[in-house]
Amino acid sequence: MEVLDRHDTSLDEEGRFRLLVDAITDYAIYMLSPEGIVTSWNAGAQRFKGYKPSEILGEHFSRFYLPEDRAAGLPQRALATAEEHGRFEGEGWRRRKDGSRFWAHVVIDPIRRPSGELIGYAKITRDLTERRAAENAIRQSEEQFRRLVQGVSDYAIYMLDPNGNVSSWNFGAERIKGYRPQEIIGQHFSTFYTPEDREAGLPETALGIARAEGRFEREGWRVRKDGTRFWASIVIDAIRDEEGDVLGFAKITRDITEKMETQRALEQAREELFQSQKMEAIGQLTGGIAHDFNNLLMAVLGSLEILKKRMPQDLSLTSLVDNAMQGAQRGAALTQRMLAFSRRQELHLEPIDVSGLVRGMMDMLSRSLGPLTMIETSFPVRLPTILTDPNQLEMAILNLVVNARDAMPSGGRIVLRASEESLPSGKGQLPPGRYVRIAVIDEGEGMDAKTLEQAITPFFTTKGVGKGTGLGLSMVQGLASQSGGRLMMKSSLGEGTTAELWFPVALAGQVTEAAAERPQQVENAPRRLRIVAVDDDGLVLMNTTLMLEDLGHTVFEAMAGPEALDILREQQVDLVICDHAMPRMTGAQLAEAIRKDWPDMPIILATGYAEIPEGAGIANLPRLGKPFSQAQLAEAISRVAS
Repeated sequence: MEVLDRHDTSLDEEGRFRLLVDAITDYAIYMLSPEGIVTSWNAGAQRFKGYKPSEILGEHFSRFYLPEDRAAGLPQRALATAEEHGRFEGEGWRRRKDGSRFWAHVVIDPIRRPSGELIGYAKITRDLTERRAAENAIRQSEEQFRRLVQGVSDYAIYMLDPNGNVSSWNFGAERIKGYRPQEIIGQHFSTFYTPEDREAGLPETALGIARAEGRFEREGWRVRKDGTRFWASIVIDAIRDEEGDVLGFAKITRDITEKMETQRALEQAREELFQSQKMEAIGQLTGGIAHDFNNLLMAVLGSLEILKKRMPQDLSLTSLVDNAMQGAQRGAALTQRMLAFSRRQELHLEPIDVSGLVRGMMDMLSRSLGPLTMIETSFPVRLPTILTDPNQLEMAILNLVVNARDAMPSGGRIVLRASEESLPSGKGQLPPGRYVRIAVIDEGEGMDAKTLEQAITPFFTTKGVGKGTGLGLSMVQGLASQSGGRLMMKSSLGEGTTAELWFPVALAGQVTEAAAERPQQVENAPRRLRIVAVDDDGLVLMNTTLMLEDLGHTVFEAMAGPEALDILREQQVDLVICDHAMPRMTGAQLAEAIRKDWPDMPIILATGYAEIPEGAGIANLPRLGKPFSQAQLAEAISRVAS
């Protein structure tokens, strides 16, 4: 009776276990015979494998495998593994009744009698298709992100561990910094910093700020593998886990050297524009002052010249007049330099062989230097012709050589060198083309950047009081600019100074035109003429009249253009000498008006300016530079009225 009760209890437990297994729907739980024949089938197996018990009991479990897996013997190996090792566990594709596939997690356990005899297998299968799809999606997303990061070539994107060691490396990092992954992974990121930044602790500071604030962003110099430097934009972001602990850092670096250089070039262009505008404004002011000063000097020199001719021959008196004239002439030279800087001087352009011109100057240059300074020349056998004023060019070269001498108080060597240069894309605001470069190089003290910047500014000088006007380089710059070139200065403290004059090579047509315009010498003295003198400055007009009358001419005075036209209508006139810069009607406009009614009337334009007046035929008017002497006035009259 006791045995029977135990049997009933056992049956009840077995029944409850079967009910439990049959009720499970998320797992396929079934039994296999030692040969792999299905001997039991629960609801979970029926749900996701699709077979009813009547359809599958007695069938071999290999039917759940793919054909290629059956051909490879996977079902037999699974049972053999379970029998030998006591368990088989794996994942793989399985087939449902309808032929569709699902990803299964499989566990096979051998079932044995107490004696150890194998009586079958317990097989548990779980459908993990959705989980595998999710894992694949995550894996695919991660792979796409990895490929995206690896494919970026304009940015160095890499990871750092909490200590700052490189733990990943993309293609952009390899391209920008030059290291291959195997060369840099595991190394500290401070490798990319300059020695001075490492010494200052910048790498540690960057990580400290990123750790404390979550982000660090800066720009600075970084070093490539080959030792070259580049200007980098850097962002470091801290990466934290759910508890907020730092897992590492994401670092993005971009090479913005080209951007920085472009910005620097833009700033330089702005600075050059500012300097150009400043110099233009100073030039306009200087030119205006020089014009008014010329008129004053014209009155002084003219009066002194007439006074010297008419006063008694008393040495004590003539020496005073001579001194006054020399002072006025020095003032005239000063105004010429001011006009040269403002590009308002009148140039007599001629074709010039620079080598020949400098050879002809060597005796004068040697005498100007003194015994402590020697000069060396370096000129090619032939140089192209340039077009400028030879007298002004000689003055410019002499000025540069004297400046070089003054920069070497203890003596030294000056090199005077010329060469032909070609500028394909322009240089220092010069257009592209062929140029002749004349360089004066000294071994003197040199100039710092601030002094060099002001060197060409009018009235700026580093020489002592009374030893320079500060207009020498301004005059040289004015000459070069009027000739289509430029003065360039290079200097640094302790390394001397190089002053370069750049002149464009003259075209064949320009050389022919300049030669045709060269004034011819007039040998015969002109007859007595009836002349209209026009100037809005009463002092200048009075002195011009005195000089003309002293030459024997009859003079009609006019202080404005309309007044001069009235005189022409009323008097017989042989010549008109007029100032250019006059209010209401300029000399050029007066000349146009005269040409309409008196087309053959000779006209001389008296001016210190170099601007070519507008109007047909007016550009070719003979001009007389102010201040002029009586001899220069007579020569100008001879050229037009002989």
